[in-house]
Amino acid sequence: MSSGQASGNFLLTTLRANPYGWRVVFVMFLAMSMVSVSRASIGLVMPALEQDMGWSRGFISTVVAWALISIAIVSPLVGNLLDRFGARRILLCGLLVTAGALALTSQVDSVWQILLAYSVLGGIGFGIVSKNIASATVARQFDANRGLAVGVANAGATAGHIAILPVMAMILTAFGWRYGYLFLAGICVALLPVVWLLLKPGPDPSPAPRHATAAGRPAALMEEEVPGTLTGRLKLLFRNRTFLALLGSYTICGFTATGMIDTHFLPYAVACGIPLVTGATAYGVLATFNMGGMALSGYLSDRINRPRLLAVIYIMRGLSYIILLLVPVYDVNLIWVFAVVFGIFDYSTIPVTTSLVASHIGLRTIGLSLGVLAMFHAAGGALGAFLGGVLYDMFAKYDFVWVAAISVAMIAGILVLTIREDRDAPASPLPQPLAA
Repeated sequence: MSSGQASGNFLLTTLRANPYGWRVVFVMFLAMSMVSVSRASIGLVMPALEQDMGWSRGFISTVVAWALISIAIVSPLVGNLLDRFGARRILLCGLLVTAGALALTSQVDSVWQILLAYSVLGGIGFGIVSKNIASATVARQFDANRGLAVGVANAGATAGHIAILPVMAMILTAFGWRYGYLFLAGICVALLPVVWLLLKPGPDPSPAPRHATAAGRPAALMEEEVPGTLTGRLKLLFRNRTFLALLGSYTICGFTATGMIDTHFLPYAVACGIPLVTGATAYGVLATFNMGGMALSGYLSDRINRPRLLAVIYIMRGLSYIILLLVPVYDVNLIWVFAVVFGIFDYSTIPVTTSLVASHIGLRTIGLSLGVLAMFHAAGGALGAFLGGVLYDMFAKYDFVWVAAISVAMIAGILVLTIREDRDAPASPLPQPLAA
């Protein structure tokens, strides 16, 4: 049997084993495509906003930072609601809010309007339809191939950049940024019937726990001990060493990816003399490798040591920023090399982190767990977006921001190495005792 036939048989068997689960993956792929590109659109329109509205890059970066703060506030609340009500209601609400926010953003004429439309309403919509919601929803539908499924679903975030962002760049060039935002709002509305028809109503059932704890107590029993109150669940999460290590690393993930690249990559490319459409195309190349890297990391997370895999991802992501330091010095074409390297190690943290949460913390609280992680991820992103804009206004270059990214990415790699690989870990957020 050829390798192609073997791959085809693997895919067919995987799809047949869980048809509804893969339907959920498909819906999440589409939702993430739309909302992620909507959030990243501010980087594309930043030069136009500077010219048309007279706003500084530092102010526009502050708009992004406030949107990320809105995401941070909303994420744990939405994650907790996901555990109770299921994905269909959450996604429908999120797409409606996002469509309204984008439509209002297309009409802004003042500072308070952009803050209300994009930072507040947009941040709420982005927080409702987010990677943590997609990851938690998909993780509940899978036991085998969970990492792969989460990776494929979240690959939609980058597929949208490939398919939609260049189109928006062309609309922006031909008609202006306002029509670009109306275009994005229309796509959000078009997704509403897809979510309604393909997702089941009600809470998403979790697969039955199959592992036992080190003390021999079944995970099912320990799941019953998870408190019903939000406060009680949060207390257990913050007493879990694995969760705290993931929390620190995921905050840095937001700082180095959402805050810096999603917000400042396109303005940086323009500052280097690269045309806007070319920069958007490079961002599409980044997204292409991002999608492949996420699927690959999901596949590997089902098979190899996950803490070591996650550490390699963070360290390689940090080293990739060295390429950006070389772009204005040697050759602007190095921007394509960065797009490839960074793309591989960007969103690839998501399936590995989700897999560790599912095995070490549990499925009953996975919405809340990933929601809290997303809150800190967004807070880190807000800091990265704000710092990038301020430092650019101060020094007219991004060098100091890239150096900071390299440093903190190494810290993230060290943090995740403190996690012990244990695929039979208790499926609940009970505190882990310190080693004797």
